[in-house]
Amino acid sequence: MQVKAYAAHQCGGPMKPHTIERRDIRDNDVEIEIMYSGICHSDLHQINDDWGGANYPLVPGHEIAGKVTKVGKNVTEFAVGDHAAVGCFVDSCLECDQCEGDHEQYCREEVVQTYSSKDPVGPEKYTSGGFSTHIVVREHFVLKVDKSLDLSKVPPMVCAGITTFSPLKEYNIGEGSRVGVIGIGGLGHMAVQLAAGLGAEVTAITRSNDKAEEIDELGAKHSLLSTDKKAMKEAAGSFDLIIDTVPVKHDLDPYISLLDVRGVICIVGQIGDSGNLNTGPLVFGERKITGSLVGGIKLTQEVIDFCRDKQIYPMCESINMENVNDALKRLEEGDVHYRFVIDMASMKDQAD
Repeated sequence: MQVKAYAAHQCGGPMKPHTIERRDIRDNDVEIEIMYSGICHSDLHQINDDWGGANYPLVPGHEIAGKVTKVGKNVTEFAVGDHAAVGCFVDSCLECDQCEGDHEQYCREEVVQTYSSKDPVGPEKYTSGGFSTHIVVREHFVLKVDKSLDLSKVPPMVCAGITTFSPLKEYNIGEGSRVGVIGIGGLGHMAVQLAAGLGAEVTAITRSNDKAEEIDELGAKHSLLSTDKKAMKEAAGSFDLIIDTVPVKHDLDPYISLLDVRGVICIVGQIGDSGNLNTGPLVFGERKITGSLVGGIKLTQEVIDFCRDKQIYPMCESINMENVNDALKRLEEGDVHYRFVIDMASMKDQAD
């Protein structure tokens, strides 16, 4: 079926109205009318082809929430009218060790990203994301959303939420854990809430104090000004885990000394060159620097349910689709509080 969308037709945009073809529903497929679509910083990277390999016309969006409109005959977990979500990927082999271990994001064969991936089964060469009115996805990769959740705030849970929840679970964060979060933005504000929800003592590590009141409301017990050399020195050895959410190149050295012995810094924001690194603190304290890419479907479902049970919501600013280019510009300038979510009802009034 043909559906309305917005696409970047060349590197750097701008986003313009576009029409895409969604595949006919297969026996194991779920069709979703997209009601809300989040904007992630990685969408901006992809539009600008910062990582290479972007395919145009590019329809971004991997933070998708909506209602089920059709199901294939073999679908068992969804029915028409259910609320559902789709995250960063929409297919994998489901047969390799990573897929069988619930880490589909690391599939040995091929992960089909929600957009700009080669589409092995669709009518178009590349997948198209959530900046569109409908999507068709294999049931395994569709997430259940309880109707008690505010659907307009669900989209960031399947990206910012799972991206930060995954290392918290990997490193067994709970009561008594000491967690630092670098960067209080789209990812960081979720990391603070989720870590606090797990029972950790959370410190927001930031370059300015202008978010101090909000940091407290998010559940952080402390804030640490990374530009204050005295405070940083006094905080040495304070953390079991630091989640680094900063999406641009930055120096890791100032943060390594904040780790306790065998502590871990997990990078979930920046992808690419991080510059030189002093390995001394790593060797002399068995400290570790690692990275994490979202999470598998099982864990993504867990974070949605955890947010429901703990009443954790991302802070979102709702926009209409016609304002998407302004939103992307503001995102690039850091002027968002803390996540943009597109109300897809704004697409219905647009002319074909």
